[in-house]
Amino acid sequence: QSTYCSTMVQHCEALGRAVQVVNLDPAAELFSYPVMADIRELIEVDDVMEDDSLRFGPNGGLVFCMEYFANNFSWLEESLGHVEDDYVLFDCPGQIELYTHLPVMKQLVEQLQQWEFRVCGVFLVDSQFMVESFKFISGILAALSAMISLEIPQINVMTKMDLLSKKAKKEIEKYLDPDMYSMIEDSTNILKSKRFKKLTKSICGLIDDYGMVRFLPLDRSDEESINIVLQHIDFTIQYGEDLEFKEPKECDEDKSALVDEYFQDHVDE
Repeated sequence: QSTYCSTMVQHCEALGRAVQVVNLDPAAELFSYPVMADIRELIEVDDVMEDDSLRFGPNGGLVFCMEYFANNFSWLEESLGHVEDDYVLFDCPGQIELYTHLPVMKQLVEQLQQWEFRVCGVFLVDSQFMVESFKFISGILAALSAMISLEIPQINVMTKMDLLSKKAKKEIEKYLDPDMYSMIEDSTNILKSKRFKKLTKSICGLIDDYGMVRFLPLDRSDEESINIVLQHIDFTIQYGEDLEFKEPKECDEDKSALVDEYFQDHVDE
């Protein structure tokens, strides 16, 4: 998440656009960009783990920190101050449990909306993790779980495209605009259990029929790739609504245009 924030901060600065970052990860370390507010000023995972009365490990310490934060949203309100019309990135912890079966991130979203923020979730998945069909389906389910839990518009981004080999980029192309029924065949051929085959087919069919999750590629070495992701977020929150607004370059019905444009520039180099 910090790499994403750093990339967006640099990109927005190059465009002459104001952007602020709020760190909400109590286990964060160093940043390559300034933050306007840092949750570690309120509570820090290391301090919780070192408390002899609590005796938490890393995961328990993080949950404790985030629940403490949820009971002290007044700190965030004071730290934000007056940020009308500002574009604010909230750098959140990456532990999936916070977005699936714990209420704290949902509570944060609701609080931001009460403060009249237009909120869009950006769900980041490492592209190096998504080069196999089973892992891709797992990534989709994680993204879908967060989407359902938070109940906000969500942009799903496949990160670190710049770190993939040419072969891996070509392989991952099919996951940006996936044909889930073809993926069913790829997945179920190596499954021996009929029960798991049936479950996998049901999951793939559900994803394909409703088109609930799609991914955008993010290559931090490619300004156009960064700009496409930012355009989708802007469109979702209607950032700068008083300005003449441009829709994202590709729409759901023409997803292949983005895929072709990106891979024509990067796979055949």
